[in-house]
Amino acid sequence: MFPNLIDRAKRRIPSLAILCLLALTACYPAFNWRELRLEGTPLQALLPCKAETAERTVPLGGASTLLHMHSCKAGGLTFALAWANAADAAAVPALLSDWQRASLAAIRVDPALSADPAYRWNATVAGASLAQGITARGTDPQGQPVQARAVYFARGAQVFQAAVYGASSDEVNTTFFDGLKLP
Repeated sequence: MFPNLIDRAKRRIPSLAILCLLALTACYPAFNWRELRLEGTPLQALLPCKAETAERTVPLGGASTLLHMHSCKAGGLTFALAWANAADAAAVPALLSDWQRASLAAIRVDPALSADPAYRWNATVAGASLAQGITARGTDPQGQPVQARAVYFARGAQVFQAAVYGASSDEVNTTFFDGLKLP
């Protein structure tokens, strides 16, 4: 009697293991929100995945500017945070405008449209002295359609960009953009 029960149990273990694995995968969230503090800045942000970091020098505001970048992918979306130091606070508006035009050009959207109200959204970032939101549909470097929603903001002489690339939901956008804080 017992050997028969043991044989049946042995046959069911692989099936039970597969069911447990499927149950665990179904419960794993696509967005695992975590707080990120950008070193060298007061910015606090929420990202749904572990960020990779990089730095590069780019032309912004008529000068070579060191850009610090953090990005990750989750749920088919790319989340990006970047920041730089402007030469001084007076240079911030021009630098943010250049950054917006460069971002639009990167997704093959006419950079002149950065001033078009149809591409703007009312962005706010707690603690920012200036915030400008922009949204656009373009084409990524691989020629695929891409949707971008970004906010460009500043505090003092530090400038920031936070962006979501891909068709994101209102819930994801709200969590990401409302999670930006400059205490």
